[in-house]
Amino acid sequence: MSDVSITKLNPLRTAPNLLTLARICLAPFLVAAILDGHYGLSFGLFVAAGLTDALDGTLARVLKQRTMLGSYLDPVADKVLLSTLFLVLMHQGLIPARVTVMVFGRDVGILLVAALLYAAVGRREFTPSIFGKANTFAQVAAVAAVLLHQVTAADWVSVVRLVMLDATMVLTVVSGLHYAWMASRRVGVPAGGVPSGR
Repeated sequence: MSDVSITKLNPLRTAPNLLTLARICLAPFLVAAILDGHYGLSFGLFVAAGLTDALDGTLARVLKQRTMLGSYLDPVADKVLLSTLFLVLMHQGLIPARVTVMVFGRDVGILLVAALLYAAVGRREFTPSIFGKANTFAQVAAVAAVLLHQVTAADWVSVVRLVMLDATMVLTVVSGLHYAWMASRRVGVPAGGVPSGR
């Protein structure tokens, strides 16, 4: 059996998908490090998770190993990691509860709308918007700044932390409304495509 056939039959064996799975597997170690107060370690693990996120998409394009599993798995991995960290950091009193509630509320709303679109018109794709991508970036930067703030009290870290938490709140609302608007326009449009993004 050729390597191409193996890749088609075993999408979990592709390098990009292995990196995505590694990102999911990092989540419990990150949680344990934060709960134990090892913020230097947790920041390092978070950076490592970010690197896997950057590499999996690049490898998928370079190696031509894009799979349907990967298109579903990548955004799921991002949500699992970020949602878990927002909850844990809120539990530790490092992120305001209102920020975490807004982030979760938006994500649950998007999932419900996507499920309704699929049930109503058979549409499975939910293409990421520029606002959604900006919101994901703000969330990642906010978590990184919060963790780094526990390692160093540098003024610039404090400023970045505050700015990114505020940006997360604003972009959560904006991207949520934009997704709702896009969903309303898609009703009645022929189905097709693959889900992607955040």
